[in-house]
Amino acid sequence: MAKVTVRLNPAMTPIPTLLVTCIDAARKANIITISYAGIINTLPPIVNIAIKPSRYSHGVIRETREFAINIPGVDLLEISDWCGVVSGREVDKFAESGLTALPATRIRSPLIEECPVNFECQVIDIQTYGGYDLFVAEIVACHADEEMLGDGKKVDIGRLQPIAFCYNAMEYWSLAEPLGRYGYTKGKLSQAR
Repeated sequence: MAKVTVRLNPAMTPIPTLLVTCIDAARKANIITISYAGIINTLPPIVNIAIKPSRYSHGVIRETREFAINIPGVDLLEISDWCGVVSGREVDKFAESGLTALPATRIRSPLIEECPVNFECQVIDIQTYGGYDLFVAEIVACHADEEMLGDGKKVDIGRLQPIAFCYNAMEYWSLAEPLGRYGYTKGKLSQAR
């Protein structure tokens, strides 16, 4: 199959749809929808989120050096999209969306009760790349709804039903089914050749 050159686009697809919460010094909480995010390390657990400096949450997170990552299921798709297109400068997103702020255990930023999985994060580094600041943070506490847990007390993705964002098409997608487990090909490819 022939390759063709296409318009330069860094979109790796899919990427997560996350609701990130923060709280300012005056105790005003906010929610921002983030898709530019990822895992950097497992022990200790380190993640990153990228935010434009023009976004309201950017200044709050830069000042407080903490945030919570809340993973919404597909049932929160409409609210997740709305939280990404409305500014926290003008709108109290908790009040308007009906989402419930829960106290975190290690940080001041609230968790979102309706999100089945929540990570409390403390910023350990901030770097600027292009038009975004990359906030690198250690996860200092994890929470999950009990009914989301499967074998070995791990989050069951089928129960969670996270939202995937496909940047190229600017579309949200669901994750339909598992395709295999990590390492399932061990020993198979060398035997097949």
